[in-house]
This record gives sequence, structure tokens and C-alpha cells, in this order.
Amino acid sequence: MASFYDEIEIEDFEFDEETQTYHYPCPCGDRFEITMDDLIDGEDIARCPSCSLMVRVIYDPDDFQDKEQTTIINLEKKAIAI
Repeated sequence: MASFYDEIEIEDFEFDEETQTYHYPCPCGDRFEITMDDLIDGEDIARCPSCSLMVRVIYDPDDFQDKEQTTIINLEKKAIAI
């Protein structure tokens, strides 16, 4: 079982639009990181690339639902409704 430094709400992370990555300050001076793809895949652990610390990210997985999958579902609903 992994040991976490802390549990942090996703709202407390900063989001980098260019890299699609959430960041949060690490005590070592670097930053914990977790990508948008990780969150979409259900990952909830942000890691620091400079040390061994990890934090658990508290978020609602429904907020990070795969947009492509949602589009397909919506298209299917429209096709049925026609």
C-alpha cells in the first residue's frame, strides 16, 4: 500500500493549458504533477518528479469524462431520437 504525503483537492492545483497538466507545490521545491489524461483514466495520484513524495488528488471523475466518448453517446441519442 502506498503512503501519501497529503490529499489535495483538484481545485487547489494550477492547470497548465499547454501541457494539459495540473501542478501543486511540493515541499522539496518542485511540483506534484498529474495530467488531464491521467484524470480521465481514473488516476488519482500526483507525483513529484524530483523526490519520492506522492499526493492523492481529490476530484469528481465525472468532471473528467472522456469528451470523445460523450460525443459518441450524444450522437447515438440523436440517432435514436430521429
